[in-house]
Amino acid sequence: MNKKIWKKTAAVLAIVLLAGCNTTVSTDQNSEPAKIETLDKNHKIEDEPMYGKTIPIGYNGGLCTSAPGVAKAMGYFEEEGLDVEVVSAQAKVEAIGTGKVKLVTDHIATLLVPTVNGVSMTFLKGAHTGCKSLYVLADSGIESTKDLIGKTVAVPDGIGNSDHNIAMRFFSNDNIDPSELQFKQVETSAAVLAMQNGEVQGAVFSDQFAEEFVENGTLKIIRSLTYDEDFKKEPCCVHAFNADFVKENPLIAEKMVNAIKKSSNYIANNTQEATQLLFDNNWASGDFDQAVRMMNSYNWEVTNEMADTSLKDIIEDYKTFGLIDKDKKTEDIMTAVWRPID
Repeated sequence: MNKKIWKKTAAVLAIVLLAGCNTTVSTDQNSEPAKIETLDKNHKIEDEPMYGKTIPIGYNGGLCTSAPGVAKAMGYFEEEGLDVEVVSAQAKVEAIGTGKVKLVTDHIATLLVPTVNGVSMTFLKGAHTGCKSLYVLADSGIESTKDLIGKTVAVPDGIGNSDHNIAMRFFSNDNIDPSELQFKQVETSAAVLAMQNGEVQGAVFSDQFAEEFVENGTLKIIRSLTYDEDFKKEPCCVHAFNADFVKENPLIAEKMVNAIKKSSNYIANNTQEATQLLFDNNWASGDFDQAVRMMNSYNWEVTNEMADTSLKDIIEDYKTFGLIDKDKKTEDIMTAVWRPID
């Protein structure tokens, strides 16, 4: 696919992202990536520093990042001989990078650039597909990304963060240079009104938030991670571990991934029951039936091969956008950030 080089804003975005990471997380640019190497035959799980200790995992509730929470509720970590504690981690990159928590689940669009820039984090498994789309007013006359050239798109979590990065890939995949439009941070709760007032002409929303506005005829989707052929098979999210934790506790990390795999399989095959677990633990609220619909819209059984392909494609796109140094080899970046456990 032909892709234009985004020259005008690449340097600025790179500075924004680097500054964002460095103000919150201490990193070592020269540190070696986490490696799950062939273990000494005498290595035992009992030798690992976190053996027998409570392992903090970051989960703030919600649907699409729920596999670790469901694993805890279903006793899958306990089945693996592990004791985990679910703790709130609002600033996930900082929490995982500093080791406050050992595991978080979030968008590749949120986690990849900080990891490449040196945050102590490594991805061990893809999480699921879907969950966000690009929306416009249903009566706007906008039918495609091409119609947004020269206009403004709201990215609720800000420039350089996941909504912005996702939006840029929507446009880039349609051979539109993202510099041909404007992006503006507008809170999710205010973005629909901002469209109606003409302040912005499009917005990236979670499908869960936007569903009621689609159903009442206010919004429509023009691009989607969830439904479009070029994105719907891409894992959008990953299970990310503190890199030092993985180095020092490789067998424990493997057991944690096993528990998450059991959880993902359970969610995929028992979606209503899994959603009820989230409500029972106050990890989800609102319309239960809508939550079930959203949970069913994600593919929970993504393979490592799917995640591998998705990561490589995203890295290449981010290099084009200037979010990742274009001189870095994709293979080297993959080695640093991606340590899949089967």
